[in-house]
Amino acid sequence: MSDLLDLTRDLLRRASVTPEDGGCQAMLAERLAVSGFRSESMPFGDVKNLWSRRGEGGPLLAFVGHTDVVPTGPVEEWLSPPFEPTERDGLLYARGAADMKSSIAVFVVACERFVGKHPEHRGSIALLLTSDEEGPSVDGTVKVVKALSERGEKIDYCIVGEPSSVKVLGDMVKNGRRGSLNGRLRVRGEQGHAAYPQCADNPIHKLAPALAALCAQKWDQGNQFFPATTFQVTNINAGTGADNVIPGSLDTLFNFRYSTECTAEQLKAAVLRILADHGLHAEKDFELSWRLSGEPFLTATGNLLCAVQEAIRAVTGVETELSTSGGTSDGRFIAPTGAEVIELGPLNDTIHKINECVRVADLEPLCRIYEQILVRLFAV
Repeated sequence: MSDLLDLTRDLLRRASVTPEDGGCQAMLAERLAVSGFRSESMPFGDVKNLWSRRGEGGPLLAFVGHTDVVPTGPVEEWLSPPFEPTERDGLLYARGAADMKSSIAVFVVACERFVGKHPEHRGSIALLLTSDEEGPSVDGTVKVVKALSERGEKIDYCIVGEPSSVKVLGDMVKNGRRGSLNGRLRVRGEQGHAAYPQCADNPIHKLAPALAALCAQKWDQGNQFFPATTFQVTNINAGTGADNVIPGSLDTLFNFRYSTECTAEQLKAAVLRILADHGLHAEKDFELSWRLSGEPFLTATGNLLCAVQEAIRAVTGVETELSTSGGTSDGRFIAPTGAEVIELGPLNDTIHKINECVRVADLEPLCRIYEQILVRLFAV
């Protein structure tokens, strides 16, 4: 346990606010080399990525994680400095403690232990680490996966170390994620005096009926794995700040979290149809652009899911719940290649918060879970 805790602390001391890596990947590559992993730095733009693999044949399991963290927020609100890991009452406090440097430390130690006991294991084991998960996610995992694919390296099993547990370690794993589609809408009007609306064209009034219809729309019913698709307005901006000026334009941001019951193209078409039904027409009345953050993905069955459930049960006695709730993860870039993808990590109750922390007592059991997954898939 002391070695695992020491490695976790070492990672947490490294200030790696996205897209910085803080030297995490280089340190881990050097350590993994002792266990026979061949590491390759794969930078894109300002982002550092590491691909470290042991073995030549298949199947290939990749532990996927990110060494970057979100900003600390007001440092004075932390009970201890955010990049000085501090243990209090069984909790280890630091930025990135739960999301997700503790998982990375556990990945590494679990691999070391497994390889030490099974040096002639079947298949291949790898780690894919990026410093671009908490940022735009354009120069990280998505580009590494593309480069690997182009040279014929295919991931069969993927364990993402995102914090998935809710109340106790292993009580929930993510076996899929909803898709995320973002829209940026600008409605054009004509600025004028509030006392003379007949001489202006208020874009707020133009959009209001359509926006109400979008908010009330039932997009689908979901299914046994996914909740129903949701539409959320995330920002509206219009006006000059004066109370007697009708604005000339209105900007709106909105987001869909969608299930496998519909596609991004269907949602786009539905939005255009609703806007048209309320008198708003493209080019004449508005501009609309889209950004697809990720398609929905699901691992409903398979060897990895069985191994994960069995390992959690063996180590903790917990019957894990499968879930597709929450935001996106880098699993969305790997699932389309045909890989089985599961997210399994520590408790998620403090992620991105002031005084983020992880339970020290959870580190060793999580390490045993990861090791048991490897045993079930690769031990000979």
